[in-house]
This record gives sequence, C-alpha cells and structure tokens, in this order.
Amino acid sequence: MKKHQVTNELFQVAEVRISYCPRIKAKDRLQVNSSNECMNIFRKAWDQDLIEYQEEFKAMFLNRGNRVIGIYSVSKGGTAGTVADPKLIFAAALKASASSIILCHNHPSGNLKPSQADINLTRKLKDGANLLEISVLDHIILTMFDYFSFADEGLL
Repeated sequence: MKKHQVTNELFQVAEVRISYCPRIKAKDRLQVNSSNECMNIFRKAWDQDLIEYQEEFKAMFLNRGNRVIGIYSVSKGGTAGTVADPKLIFAAALKASASSIILCHNHPSGNLKPSQADINLTRKLKDGANLLEISVLDHIILTMFDYFSFADEGLL
C-alpha cells in the first residue's frame, strides 16, 4: 500500500447528527419576563429535597419570544460546588436553537451572595454566548427560601 493511500478499512469516521424534537408548540410554551418567573420555573425543576444538600447547575433555553424551550441539567456536585462546563451548555443551547439562556445554580449553604467564581463563570459564559449570538439574560442563585438575580443586581 502506498504511503498516502487510504482504504475504507482504515478510514472510519463517526457520523455526527443534530436533532431537535420539540414536544410543545411554541405558542403553548411558558413565557418569562422577570427573574421571579424564571426562579419559579427553576424551582419546579429542582429536587427540593436536595436544594440544601447538593449543588446543581441548570440552564434554561429560550426562543426569540422569551418562551421556554427547556431546562438542561448541566451538573451536580458536592455541598460546596459543581462544575459548569461551557461546552456542554453551548452544545445543548445550539442543539435547541436557543436565542437566549438563563443560568441557575443553588447554594446549599443558604448564602445568596455570589462567589468570585460565580461572577467569573457568568462573565465567561456571557462572552462565549455573544460569539454565538446567544444572549445570557440572567444567572440566578437559588436557596430554599429566596433567590439572587445577577440581572436584577446589575451584574450582567
């Protein structure tokens, strides 16, 4: 066999497929217009038995009309942190053809103040989303009884 000759046996590449299967008509999806509405939707998607036990990170994807396409569970961590991989968030957002994203994670400690790591991650995700022409509208921190909104506090 010649050095540059490639046969079918040697050249096998996996096929990548992208699909999007909405189950709810766009007009029937929930529409969000405030951090409070977003928090209520996230709270319903959260296991309330774990909100003070284990940190989780989720992303809500919206269409152009701020209607909820879906919520993606990004990660679950320990009592003091979790890893939110931007590649996973953006892969899911692109697959859902999202126009905007609302980020959310809980603080099992009950402390609503964002950490410097929370602020840095939000900035990193917002910068990455801008390159993809996706808006990060908010980042919400949930506790058992309250929430913190980066948008409401002018941190976006």
